[in-house]
Amino acid sequence: MPLRPWAGRASPAPCGGSGPWGWDTDGMPVLDPNPKNGQKKMLLVFGSFLAIFVIIGVIAAIASP
Repeated sequence: MPLRPWAGRASPAPCGGSGPWGWDTDGMPVLDPNPKNGQKKMLLVFGSFLAIFVIIGVIAAIASP
């Protein structure tokens, strides 16, 4: 199975980007630098979930024999 199954065909990206997989995200930030209030709450919730999982993982790693 080839690594790039679309080789020889059109790029899978809708804009035909120039990245290694056809995506061109050089000028676009991944996260909004000034998120709106709803997005701030969502990022806070997801960040707290991640922090809780990390704390549980550290405690489990310390407690494991």
